[in-house]
Amino acid sequence: MSQIKISNLTFAWPGSPDNVFEDVNLTLDTDWKLGLVGRNGRGKTTFLKLLAGGLAYIGSIQAVASFAYFPYEPLEAPATRGSLRLIMPQALDWQLERELSLLEVRADVLDRPISTLSPGERAKVLLAALFAGDDRFLLIDEPTNHMDAQGRRQLGRYLSGKKGFILVSHDREILDASTDHTLSINRADIT
Repeated sequence: MSQIKISNLTFAWPGSPDNVFEDVNLTLDTDWKLGLVGRNGRGKTTFLKLLAGGLAYIGSIQAVASFAYFPYEPLEAPATRGSLRLIMPQALDWQLERELSLLEVRADVLDRPISTLSPGERAKVLLAALFAGDDRFLLIDEPTNHMDAQGRRQLGRYLSGKKGFILVSHDREILDASTDHTLSINRADIT
């Protein structure tokens, strides 16, 4: 368990007169299963990208943990297993297969090209790779966009058994099933 300390975080998009975040102070725990909610355009994805180090900001974000962001674009290899190896070289085959099993995805998808997977399968496979990898704090942005109701329920069950992530979703059912804390980005503050 470690903490992520956010102090005096201020961020605005270049050329914008308004700040997306202004003087935000938060302490998050890396063991939390944190749901991040807010209306469209409030800065949920921006917040994740700030944590991941993808945007310049004023203030400080201090964390011992390293971050991994989802979704990400995998490199193409002849088989999905090879694509995942390029992302998570330290993950062993049995770890990937275990995570896929927990997501109720057949292990034979590892032998198919990643480009042949359905969008829902692809999302699950890419999440499985992140959870099979080293101990990182996962920043999961809208993983259910291309999943049917059954896939969303499977993902909710899967995430309920994990710890150490922030999940952005508009799907209340998956948030209720898989998170133990909620961070809400409002118009004037974060609660």
